[in-house]
Amino acid sequence: MKKRAYFTLTAVASALLLLGSSVSAEQIGITTSKESLAKGYGGKVYSPYAQRSFPTFPLWGETHLHTGYSMDAGLFGNRTLHDTGYRFARGEEVIASSGQPVKLSRPLDWLVIADHSDMMGFVQDVIKGDPLIMATEQGKRWNAGIKEDPQGTALDLIETFAQNKFDPKLTKAYAPGSAKYQTIWDTIIKTAEEYNEPGHFTTLIGFEWTSLVKGGNMHRNVVFRDGGQKASQVVPYTMVEPFGSTDPLNLYKWMDEYEEKTGGSVLAISHNGNLSNGIMFPVDAQYTGRKIDKKYVETRAKREPLYEVTQIKGDGEAHPFLSPDDEFADYETWDEGSLDLLTPKTDDMLQYEWPCARREAGHQPLQVRHGWRNRQPHLPGDRRRRKLHGQTHRL
Repeated sequence: MKKRAYFTLTAVASALLLLGSSVSAEQIGITTSKESLAKGYGGKVYSPYAQRSFPTFPLWGETHLHTGYSMDAGLFGNRTLHDTGYRFARGEEVIASSGQPVKLSRPLDWLVIADHSDMMGFVQDVIKGDPLIMATEQGKRWNAGIKEDPQGTALDLIETFAQNKFDPKLTKAYAPGSAKYQTIWDTIIKTAEEYNEPGHFTTLIGFEWTSLVKGGNMHRNVVFRDGGQKASQVVPYTMVEPFGSTDPLNLYKWMDEYEEKTGGSVLAISHNGNLSNGIMFPVDAQYTGRKIDKKYVETRAKREPLYEVTQIKGDGEAHPFLSPDDEFADYETWDEGSLDLLTPKTDDMLQYEWPCARREAGHQPLQVRHGWRNRQPHLPGDRRRRKLHGQTHRL
């Protein structure tokens, strides 16, 4: 009874305080004081929502959607473009490339359509036999192959790209600076602006930087915080020289230059380290031979605060070889080799591919090795809780 009476007393006193009533507790026969309340509750009195500056309402979205503009999606049958993607994401019923009507169970709050920045629109022209395509031996072969052996042609084309063996004429025709490329980028921005509905559905302009090092996946999704007015002042960064680079440091430099030029903000999200064959998370040196130092760690942490943990090409958070005590570590594991599967995987590569590499193995986090300690590594035991919040998390 005493405990129940205390709760009643607290509720009445709180109601009087919040309502600002002119009726005092004493007038209704209740005597209160800090001392009397402290006897029942000895903790700190506070309002958990007062002066809270961080967002607490989750908004659900997707950071990695491709359309028919992307080489991989286009080769595997996607013929839809950005307008269909936005309509689908915001809850409308649309017709898929397969011809069937499809609809989400509930709409998303936001969407990033991140088509591959290299060779945007190329596959569409291969399929229809554009004159630029048919003027090359590779183009003619792929145009015929798409009709006769779609799967084999898709793998051949992807392998050729992964090994950087495209005909230079084709690379130039679908690279930044070409009329085709500029038209596609302008269309992407225009469509994003048309479907953006502040407070209801947000379209985030983006692209995927498709770095491949001898087939090793180093991909990053790049997301603009800004609208078309700023995003249109640049074109996406690519991997093929002289229009781009496979080195993430050069991507970070491009991001710096964008922000300096426009006053805007841009973010990169890496993914599929499981297909990098040991080069996604270097500890001592990059694949280029450049030593890992404090500047590298701080720059990467600034530009890539997020990592995409799972997608169709395998889960990238933990591996049973590295985390034998984590019962979830073998979830959707894909560890056969590089992206093009030409280079087999070996166990010594794994520690540089999964961000939750086993601490017991003696691999210090980069922050500790290079004197930068602001971030704490996630532990495997947190996986179930984190997975409820989407497909990306802070490293």
